[in-house]
Amino acid sequence: MSYTVSLKSDYKERIVPALMKEFGYKSVMQAPKLEKIVINQGLGMAVADKKIIDTAINELTTITGQKAVATYSRKDISNFKLRKKMPIGVRVTLRHDKMYEFLERLVRVALPRIRDFKGIEGKLDGRGNYTLGVEEQIIFPEINIDNISRLLGMNITFVTSAPTDEEGYALLREFGLPFKTDKK
Repeated sequence: MSYTVSLKSDYKERIVPALMKEFGYKSVMQAPKLEKIVINQGLGMAVADKKIIDTAINELTTITGQKAVATYSRKDISNFKLRKKMPIGVRVTLRHDKMYEFLERLVRVALPRIRDFKGIEGKLDGRGNYTLGVEEQIIFPEINIDNISRLLGMNITFVTSAPTDEEGYALLREFGLPFKTDKK
């Protein structure tokens, strides 16, 4: 017996037929799919304090269930006291089961915990991809509020195989992302 993530089976059984009907695809292979989710934290203040990067790596690893890595600066910028190859951010790329698992937790648990939540903006990037900005990492239940030294935001990018924004939007809407335009 093998465990399958419910959103993954939901995609095959419900979302693909719905998209095929909506856009008139002739084959299931034409239906757009979620390729990866990239979570990124820019930590410019880490120039002064190296422990911030370690904390952020641990938090992001806890949230996603996959080891996060530090990102490094590419050039020197004296105004920001920045040297080449200094750690200035943290990121993690999720694919396959971990991606679906994270998406399910984001939609069902984390987003509803945001204060005064009315939905997310529905603007995609022109190629069917969507980036969501989260202002506080404490919306995730895996983070213990007592151990937080500072609130850190993050960008969550959903990369789809959709050729247009309209198709990408439909895919993410079917996955359950609560866009503002859906609520009437």
